[in-house]
Amino acid sequence: MKIAFFDSGMGGLSVLHDALKILPQEEFIFYADEDNVPYGTKSREEVLRFVDAAFKFLIEQGVGAIVVACNTATSVAVKEMREKYSLPIIGMEPALKVALDSFPDRKVLVTATAITITGEKILKLIEKLRAENLVELRALPRLVEFAERQEFKSAAVEEYLRGELASYDFEEFSSLVLGCTHFNYFKDTLRKILPPHIKILDGNAGTINELIRRTNLKSARSEKLPSIEFYYSGRRVTDSEELSKLKKFLSRLDEVEAIR
Repeated sequence: MKIAFFDSGMGGLSVLHDALKILPQEEFIFYADEDNVPYGTKSREEVLRFVDAAFKFLIEQGVGAIVVACNTATSVAVKEMREKYSLPIIGMEPALKVALDSFPDRKVLVTATAITITGEKILKLIEKLRAENLVELRALPRLVEFAERQEFKSAAVEEYLRGELASYDFEEFSSLVLGCTHFNYFKDTLRKILPPHIKILDGNAGTINELIRRTNLKSARSEKLPSIEFYYSGRRVTDSEELSKLKKFLSRLDEVEAIR
């Protein structure tokens, strides 16, 4: 099956990275809407328009399923896309339930883009889990900018995160949830500044499990290299410099994969 992974930018590569290891026998398209990144600072109407244009393009490429590997696009547009298109559409959900199930009496800090943490979807999830008193939300928009320019580890990244997280008494918390796929690139810096007991969680594994469930795919070992086509806002990526840049993103994800 040809499966599309869609994101506003390079964050969605962190979800594709998981899929490549679990479903190496499938064909993949990765679509980054580089013309319009970041989505987190756009209006809901703009994001809906961008997502719909991407879906039309991906369906023309013959994909059998689309993973919206972007928490902001999921929050804003997945409901509308499912109403409009008939193929399996898998969205992102912050690993909030995992955190609360593991530590039911400790607080959880969910980090995401501003449009995600003010969106109806995350608020409904908190209400569904009856966790209003256990969840705090924090927007970290500059992490998207750092990730897009491949500034993964720097004094500026560390200073930004320390400043944004300084007000929290982490003795009250069990976990920090990465509610934006771009944030996965910074697990090592987060691990450096967070207390050892704080778990760093993302929704990637749950998303791939849902993809497998919705499409009846089977995980399998494969000796062949996975087939991947890369697109920037509908333009096929063939330039060697850009392909090298994408490889660097995936290599970075290898470096931080085991950090929890």
